[in-house]
This record gives sequence, structure tokens and C-alpha cells, in this order.
Amino acid sequence: MVNTFKVVIPARYGSSRLPGKPLLKIAGKEMILHVCEKASLAGAQEVVVATDDERIVDCVKQAGFNAVMTSAKHTSGTERLAEVANTLQWKDDTVVVNCQGDEPLIPPELIKRAAIALMEQEVAQVASLCAPIFELAEVFNPNAVKVVRDAKGYALYFSRAPIPWDRDAFPVKAGSGQGEHFRHIGIYSYTAGFLRRYITWPVCALEQIESLEQLRILYQGERIIVPAVEKVPEAGVDTQADLDRINALLSV
Repeated sequence: MVNTFKVVIPARYGSSRLPGKPLLKIAGKEMILHVCEKASLAGAQEVVVATDDERIVDCVKQAGFNAVMTSAKHTSGTERLAEVANTLQWKDDTVVVNCQGDEPLIPPELIKRAAIALMEQEVAQVASLCAPIFELAEVFNPNAVKVVRDAKGYALYFSRAPIPWDRDAFPVKAGSGQGEHFRHIGIYSYTAGFLRRYITWPVCALEQIESLEQLRILYQGERIIVPAVEKVPEAGVDTQADLDRINALLSV
């Protein structure tokens, strides 16, 4: 497998809570451009924004980055990535990192780590990241997705539930919170060939129950390598409060 990688940034214009979210400005610059710059700093060979709106295409291209118009019918960013891989005719062994368009504070080193994790092994065609959890409240928070891994760092299961369940401590005792649990970080790298297979698979029951798209991959018998990093990155932008928080951080 080659030692270079691409970054695709899915960016939909429509958002129920923040319409036009990718074009909202943070410290005087559109959010999507902050993400593009982070991807470039990660050492990506190519950065492509995958969108369903010409306004986003125009903004991105005027800033010197590439953008591809994709179908408005996609139900996930992964499907949008697959369309980009096909449109740009990337070879099956091309490493593609999915970097969300609403995470302007994503550290470039995490983007690169997700790509390297895939390139460093030959078992999986999908990689992601996780970080240890030290707060018990986070273990029990359904919005914090947990991952259990095998001895070599491959995912066994992802869940919103507190896994692994500490039989002797939960739920009566507070628990030690010493990092036996790992929170999944939602950045992925794939091979382009995997993306082409993925879009042929139906939604599975586990994915629907947990509302976790990655469970479709495990259900199909595919592996996901999930190395651990020190900490979870700053949260992305879902609400006006998030936008205000990040604006304050970047405007200092």
C-alpha cells in the first residue's frame, strides 16, 4: 500500500440546527476552510470537499482547494466519500481519510494518525481512533461511544452503553475511572476499494439499534483497527452555542 493519503471532507449545506453550517464564519473565515487547512497541515496528498451545494463548491475553490458536487440523496458521509473516489477514479488501494466538515479544531496530527494506522497493518481496510476515558460520567454517557478492542487493537464492538461492563463495580459503586474504557473518536480512514464495497451493503439491525454506522462494517465481518491516542479532540459544531465557543477560542 502506498504511503500517501487523501482527505475527503463531507459538507452538507442543509442542517436542521445550523442551516448553511459549512459557510458560517469562525474568526472571519468559513468553517469549511478551517477544516481544509487542518487537512493540508496533516500532509494529505489531496484535500477534497464533497458537498451537495454549489455555494460550498465556490467558497472552497476560491480558497484554492478542490471540491466535488455529490448527490443530495446520500444518507451518510461514507456514501459521499465513495462517490468522490469513483468520480476522481482513485485506485482501490488509495487511503482516504474522512474528516468531518464541522470540526474546525481537529488536530492535523489526528488526521495523519488515522491514515498511518491503516497503512501500518494489512488486516483491516478501515481505521479509526480512540482515547482512554477517565471520568465515570463519560462511561455512562450514551453520547460518548465506547469501543472494546482485541489484543492487537482491532475493534470487537462499539456501543453507546458502558462497555466493558464492570460486573463488580457497576452500577452501584462509583468505579475507579482508570482508563479501562475507551471512547471512540469519529475519524476514519478507508481504502477506496473498501468504500466501493461498503455502499453495496444494506443497513444492519445492530447499526439501527445503536445508531452507529460503523457496526455495519463489523456485521459484515470486516475489521477496523483502532489505535489509542492521548485524548479526544475538541468537539465540533452542532449548535449555535458550539459555534460561539469555537469562535471565542479562535478569536483570542
